Amino acid sequence: MINVGDLRPGMTFQYDGNLYVVLEYSHNKTARAAANIKVKMKNMRTGSTTEVTFGNSEKVAKAHIEKRKMQYLYDSGDMLVFMDNETYDQIEIPSDRLQWELNFLKASDEVEVTSFENEVLGVQLPVNVAFTITETEPAVKGDTATGASKNATIETGFQIKVPLFISEGEKVIVNTEDGKYQGRA
Repeated sequence: MINVGDLRPGMTFQYDGNLYVVLEYSHNKTARAAANIKVKMKNMRTGSTTEVTFGNSEKVAKAHIEKRKMQYLYDSGDMLVFMDNETYDQIEIPSDRLQWELNFLKASDEVEVTSFENEVLGVQLPVNVAFTITETEPAVKGDTATGASKNATIETGFQIKVPLFISEGEKVIVNTEDGKYQGRA
């Protein structure tokens, strides 16, 4: 058990039978009232975000999340198959749990699979990943007043906005957290 006053962003803990990761933490003390701790946290199973206010003396159970480097092999329809790089064990994760990550997964990509007591929670992608542009709109001449952009499709089928000078076949870097263009690869 850890005191809620020791929580920091990025820490994982158990609360009300669920697993959470701390996103934001603030310690509030008013003149007459006792100190309280406000925690913005994300449920690691459902992905929902909530904000809870704890009393200064409350305790929560620390959760030890295991992270393993794994390689994405293929999509079998309703399951995504990953292989452990050291033991060559394969695991399957339902594709409906990885809807956002599917936009950025290519065969043989290396990812971190997070688990808690042998329950697979999800996949952590590298923040910036290089992709090849497979399709893009032609640039409109004279449309350069304020950082103009156009639609482009990367090799996974995900659509992003890119500057006008990017053309088909070029490699670009995409942020996997927000799906935005970062620059040329």
